[in-house]
Amino acid sequence: MGTATAGQNGRAGAAGKPAAWRNWAGNVSATPARVVTPASVGELREAVRRAAADGLRVKAVGTGHSFTAAAATDGVLIRPQALRGITAVDRTAGTVTVAAGTVLKDLNVALAREGLSLTNMGDIMEQTVAGATSTGTHGTGRDSASIAAQIRALELVTADGRLLTCSEKENPEVFAAARLGIGALGIVTSVTFAVEPLFFLTAREEPMGFDRVTAEFDEHVAENEHFEFYWFPHTGNCNTKRNNRSQGPAAPPGPVSAWVEDELLSNGLFQAVNSLGRAVPAAIPSIARVASRALSARTYTDIPYKVFTSPRRVRFVEMEYALPREHVVGALRELKALVDRSDLRISFPVEVRTAPADDITLSTASGRETAYIAVHMYKGTPYQAYFTAAERIFTAHEGRPHWGKVHTRDAEYFARVYPRFGEFTALRDRLDPDRLFGNDYLRRVLGA
Repeated sequence: MGTATAGQNGRAGAAGKPAAWRNWAGNVSATPARVVTPASVGELREAVRRAAADGLRVKAVGTGHSFTAAAATDGVLIRPQALRGITAVDRTAGTVTVAAGTVLKDLNVALAREGLSLTNMGDIMEQTVAGATSTGTHGTGRDSASIAAQIRALELVTADGRLLTCSEKENPEVFAAARLGIGALGIVTSVTFAVEPLFFLTAREEPMGFDRVTAEFDEHVAENEHFEFYWFPHTGNCNTKRNNRSQGPAAPPGPVSAWVEDELLSNGLFQAVNSLGRAVPAAIPSIARVASRALSARTYTDIPYKVFTSPRRVRFVEMEYALPREHVVGALRELKALVDRSDLRISFPVEVRTAPADDITLSTASGRETAYIAVHMYKGTPYQAYFTAAERIFTAHEGRPHWGKVHTRDAEYFARVYPRFGEFTALRDRLDPDRLFGNDYLRRVLGA
């Protein structure tokens, strides 16, 4: 979940120096020495070389979706908005190459015009392709994995200003890691995705009790290509969503139904409810019981990005952990018991999704069947107590935190839960020995 706007990031201050950069959620800020918006890959390479010559660290930032400081820098901030658009379509190979600054929404619309689609995607599409893949953005899928797992090749500007082309055949050891590189290995300039002919998905959304959905979780995952659900804290209520391929034709929600569900309930009313909950925390359990019953069952059919994604305008802070799939129901029941017996007041639903194992070095699903639990708090609401308690549960189940969402883990922890962690850090030592692309966040999660 989550959205962002680029407009807050990197504006010039009154003295001509860059203003403080802030992420979408407003929980991370930094003041770079300068901001560069390169118009070409050549200009980006020169910006990297100049940063190194000036003794400044350099980071690229997309639309500020990460809740961590993965892109924060006091050095040179690279804004890749000008590097955008599809640059090649290979229908024979089933691939599309796209510039790194392209926003996923624009990519999805352009692919649909070409009669093509990504196989799977997350539930929002406001991020850049480089930002989304570099932090591990994912949706839910029985057989299809994260956006990064759909990459077939990429280009990377390294610390010495070289442009490195990476695929399974060319620089394969870099490709294995750089598909999800957290910005530590270089600056991604283009990505080649596997795509397929445009298809239809039928979505079935249905309220369901917590006890039933957790008891039947494995069954729902096995029977559906894409299954996810939301649990509303302080209640025993959930909302489930099943997405499966269909022959069509398109049968989207009617305009009134779509407005009621996606704008009024999921954004407008939800904003009001969260604002009330922030002002009067004691009212949250009662509000949750009403809100969790407001969404009704519905079924609709459309092209993938119109089913996978939805608008998210209510701002929040998020923590998400990837657990071995067989542990997720137990961990979720522990979380519910924790909320039920505590004084915590949680106005945001908890999201549960799945992913198959993949082969990306630091993917949260690397080498294991995975399920995700995401917890959220409304922007401006104290979240530390809830997140700390949830994180204690998740780490007890060998959870791996999403690289772009709030967590407190460090390199020592990651070395335990990622069997190939040393492979990644050794590659980083080779590609960026002087830590040109480093920052405080990477020092914590990858080590010095």
